[in-house]
Amino acid sequence: MKLTVWTYEGPPHVGAMRVATCMNGLHYVLHAPQGDTYADLLFTMIERRNHRPPVTYTTFQARDLGSDTAHLFKDACQDAYDRFKPEAIIVGASCTAELIQDDPGGLAETMGLDIPVIPLELPSYQRKENFGADETFFQIVRALAKPCDRTKRLSCNILGPTALGFRHRDDIEELTGLLSELDIDVNVVAPYGANPSQIARLGAAHFNVMLYPETAESACRWLEREFDQPFTKVVPIGVGATRDFITEVIGLTGRAACVDESRLRLPWYSASVDSTYLTGKRVFLFGDATHVKAAARIARDEMGFEVVGMGCYNREFARDIRALAKEYGVTALITDDYLEVEAAIEELAPEMILGTQMERHIGKRLGIPCAVISAPVHVQDFPARYSPQVGFEGANVIFDTWVHPLVMGLEEHLLHMFRDDFEFHDDAGASHHGGKAVERVEATADQAPAQVQADDQVVVWLADAERELKKIPFFVRGKARKNTEKFACEKGVTEISVDTLYEAKAHYAR
Repeated sequence: MKLTVWTYEGPPHVGAMRVATCMNGLHYVLHAPQGDTYADLLFTMIERRNHRPPVTYTTFQARDLGSDTAHLFKDACQDAYDRFKPEAIIVGASCTAELIQDDPGGLAETMGLDIPVIPLELPSYQRKENFGADETFFQIVRALAKPCDRTKRLSCNILGPTALGFRHRDDIEELTGLLSELDIDVNVVAPYGANPSQIARLGAAHFNVMLYPETAESACRWLEREFDQPFTKVVPIGVGATRDFITEVIGLTGRAACVDESRLRLPWYSASVDSTYLTGKRVFLFGDATHVKAAARIARDEMGFEVVGMGCYNREFARDIRALAKEYGVTALITDDYLEVEAAIEELAPEMILGTQMERHIGKRLGIPCAVISAPVHVQDFPARYSPQVGFEGANVIFDTWVHPLVMGLEEHLLHMFRDDFEFHDDAGASHHGGKAVERVEATADQAPAQVQADDQVVVWLADAERELKKIPFFVRGKARKNTEKFACEKGVTEISVDTLYEAKAHYAR
């Protein structure tokens, strides 16, 4: 654990909150100090939820540590039971409270409550948020799911969607519609929207759809072992993956089906003349493993991009991402340090980033377009409109989402190309006010040229070279500048002219 201004994953008790918050009739009693009580901010503000998370804190303070804090937990647990009347309670400790070793599970068991009380053992200093969500859901399923007869009609459970997930709400709706076209009912969606009574009848389904491995794989494996329920391995994000998912479901059920693809727009647009501008764009991918794997396939096989780098922050899936990266001819970046991600992006200088909210900020700083493909995200990525990622409509949404920053990038590039024009330079104002544009005052020859420090050597950019550099598209300009400075240092050149710029370009093009 380290201090940072940004984290891709919170501690595991935040993962437990994600499960509790998206369920009904379940309450989470968290042994935590005053500073760890930030669930309201996470879920009501970021996800735009219209109700508070079902979390009760003990909120002990420093002065309480000199006495017995166990009674604080018992009082909080009893208050939550009396006030909210849940069907089940999960209990655990935050990362700070874990240090005082009060054993919330054991304490709750001694209270004799007449509802299931599920203890969580979440190692805060070894694991993180996605593990916390996966383990919490697994413990809930293990404690509450009961053997029962299969439904008369073919049915499945959709497992994995949680609060604070990337487009989980809309993915459920899109996937439910897709399964309906296959004449398959949805028995239970969990944990999102489920209550403990519904968890009890998970065993009635004929198979499970593992929508997000990060938060459902442990539960899926347990249900397969205990209830003989197979589960899908393909996550239907993208055209090819959705078709593979349909094939996998047909293989599990033995039911032939024809799915309507008439809504699908990505393939024909990807092959159209209008999309040729996108072909070969160099992209860097980073996020949770599930969305990075899906994005890599879409980028290369369905949109004609070149994947120049990829990585994930959840180390539990490091082996999968390393294997995938090898297939794409790149080196995987497995890290939860955003500074390492930023350094990799700066080094590779891609033309587009597909990442999380943090990569959006990195892209702004580096002047590289970015589309968000994965949690963690901020409020703008919980849209009020229907915006799934899975299925055929999800493929359309992804295409729109990815193309938009590139098209805006083209517009910005055109503005840069004409930045010295009478109407379009930076000081001219809006183009439709061209009649009021003011001539740019050109820099005089006696103004000091730009100086930079490169490899412990001072390199001067002459004015004509600076002007020429600005003609290079903004999304590769940073790399061109860096390569030119490196070339100049290697050649012992202290002043970069237009000739130096093009000599460097020729050198690195070999």
